[in-house]
Amino acid sequence: MARSGLATRLYRGEAGLDVVGRRKLWFGVAGALVLLAILSFLVSGFKLGIEFSGGNSFQVPASVGTLERTETVTEETLASAGGGAELVTAQEVGGPSGNFYEMRTSELDAEEAEAVKTALAEEFGLNADQISANRVSSAWGSQVTSRAILGLFIFVALVTVYLVLRFEWRMAAAAVGSLFLNLVLTAGIYSAIGFEVTPSTVIGFLTILGFALYDVVVVFDKVQENVRGITANNNQTYGDAANLAVNQSLMRSLNTSVVALLPVGGLLFIGAGLLGAGTLKDLGLVLFVGMAVAFLTSILVATPLLVVLKNQEPRIQAHNKRIESRRGAIARGEVTPKGTAKSAEGHDEPIDPEVGALAGAAPKVGARPAGKRPTGARGGRPAGGGGNRPGGKRR
Repeated sequence: MARSGLATRLYRGEAGLDVVGRRKLWFGVAGALVLLAILSFLVSGFKLGIEFSGGNSFQVPASVGTLERTETVTEETLASAGGGAELVTAQEVGGPSGNFYEMRTSELDAEEAEAVKTALAEEFGLNADQISANRVSSAWGSQVTSRAILGLFIFVALVTVYLVLRFEWRMAAAAVGSLFLNLVLTAGIYSAIGFEVTPSTVIGFLTILGFALYDVVVVFDKVQENVRGITANNNQTYGDAANLAVNQSLMRSLNTSVVALLPVGGLLFIGAGLLGAGTLKDLGLVLFVGMAVAFLTSILVATPLLVVLKNQEPRIQAHNKRIESRRGAIARGEVTPKGTAKSAEGHDEPIDPEVGALAGAAPKVGARPAGKRPTGARGGRPAGGGGNRPGGKRR
């Protein structure tokens, strides 16, 4: 017989991936990563775009020079102005009318902004109206932030209600905890590496919540199917059934994540990296990081956390103790598991189903044969006769 594939062995629980049993390890790793993320928040903070911090942007056609020269001219002009303003980011961005260099600075007054625009025009031999200059107030960024936070709370509230109605409150708590862990870890990566936070980043954060929720619901649906009537089962604890559900849905979650990450990776690495579409970088980056983290948290954190919560329920506690007691008795040889028999030496041996069937069909000692009696006779005697006596009447 050909060997079963990994997906089949995972579904049958034969692959032996003990995800739930090693929950202390996953919780420890998640806790360490959360501490690192919080430390990054306190030390590095976030690199906010001008939409949140406020500032000015200047756009110069890329055909007139190099990005390095444009950056140098902008920095020299800001330094000569003496106002303490600085260049925040410099990047090449693709647009409908061609590529251009975008210089983003901290907030400038009208004179400083005009000086930068004039210096760039003189350096590259352009008219002043060929250089686009925009000013962004930090008030707009704060409004976007407040709306995003409000949307986050509304989303979490609706998700919690749905999960309570669809499953139960313990599953809802585990799923929401996994969602917040996903947000913290993704934000920690942004803070540690120094990615710029823009409105596209905020939109991406809200988007990955939906993906993370979908992955958790897929796993929990299989958990609910496996634990139905769990207390009537004498072989599985709640953790065993939940671990089997994780194994059964692991390949599906992996395939879903890979299929989702491929287009996002194309958006990020091809669109933003090779084609220079800088406006796609912020959205693609948060989606790629968030989806990858969501896959890990849904498998390694959400279900083990659910098992911890369910094990606090008295009914599940009693069931788990009964299973553990039975397993201990089997290990000591006090109880024979189903499907085994005692050998002559006293060892447990599996029963062959065919042998068992034949043994059940064999007649017991002293039993009559199962064949039919001859028709018209009783016990093989001639009809109408009584033993060895002739069949005539007694006188």
